[in-house]
Amino acid sequence: MDLSFWIINGIKIFVIVNMILLTVSYLVYFERKISAWAQNRVGPNRVGYYGLLQPFADVFKLAFKEDIVPNAANKKIHSIAPFIALVVAFGTYAVLPIGPAINVFGYDVSLVMADVNIGILYVLALTSVGVYAITFSGWSSGSKYSLLGGVRSSAQMISYEISMGFSIAGVLILSGSLRPLEIVASQSGWMWNAIVQPIGFITFVVSAFAETNRLPFDLPEAEPELVGGYHTEYSSMKFAAFFLAEYANMIIASAMIVTLYLGGWQVPYLETAGLSESLTAGIQIASYFVKMGAVLFFFLWVRWTLPRFRYDQLMNLGWKVMFPLSLLNLIWAAIVAMLMN
Repeated sequence: MDLSFWIINGIKIFVIVNMILLTVSYLVYFERKISAWAQNRVGPNRVGYYGLLQPFADVFKLAFKEDIVPNAANKKIHSIAPFIALVVAFGTYAVLPIGPAINVFGYDVSLVMADVNIGILYVLALTSVGVYAITFSGWSSGSKYSLLGGVRSSAQMISYEISMGFSIAGVLILSGSLRPLEIVASQSGWMWNAIVQPIGFITFVVSAFAETNRLPFDLPEAEPELVGGYHTEYSSMKFAAFFLAEYANMIIASAMIVTLYLGGWQVPYLETAGLSESLTAGIQIASYFVKMGAVLFFFLWVRWTLPRFRYDQLMNLGWKVMFPLSLLNLIWAAIVAMLMN
């Protein structure tokens, strides 16, 4: 490992971390603007041009709020839980590629932080750890509302992770690899997995909503029932950490949907258009972010469109509908793989 290896990877880490922080900040802004559009309101418009500086004002406000910890709380676990949520949220981006390798000043730079053969397994392992952050925060707060939120989250995430795992298994059967770059390469042309296995695509998207605790699956928070759920007893930057992790997880879910089902950075038959290598790479990287932006808009749009499920409806959907459909998709993917070979 020479010096160039450390310099390139250091730049990658710096760019990814700052890109995530900026994207998450403005995702909150767009959430508020889209909710205002859906409800015929104006939305934030006071701080900066069209309210564009509102995310920075929110960060300053939270930073100067008092950090309150209840007397009945387990203070160590109470402090560790937001840290776990952030580590899981930021660590997952390491294996998700945003484009093909490009040449920068004579160096071939891969647009993925860590190109590992078990990339998808790594993502699933980290996202499974994420449930501990919510469970720990609910239990350690010493509040019944928080505890109920934590218990709900555990049951919800375990239930929907099974459907998500089977949906991903269908993708892995067709691509023959756990490596994200090879999964993207297997979707060249119009062989996007969303087209080849639409049932798997639908079950994965619904599971992603449940895994990120987004409406209509936000039972762990459910303000009318649990005040704020698992983060009821959090304030200041600890609350901000959970907030940041939730939106970062939305971006992870969107990136996973694009990588697994929407062809990643692939633009159908772009390679045959006769464009220069740099222009082709630029269009492919742009297409990745356009797809991801469209999925993120869908996440925000659904929140202000559908009502929250009851808890029994949530569990019935997970076990009686999603689980059988994901198994059916797995059988379909096996049949397609057999016919293709």
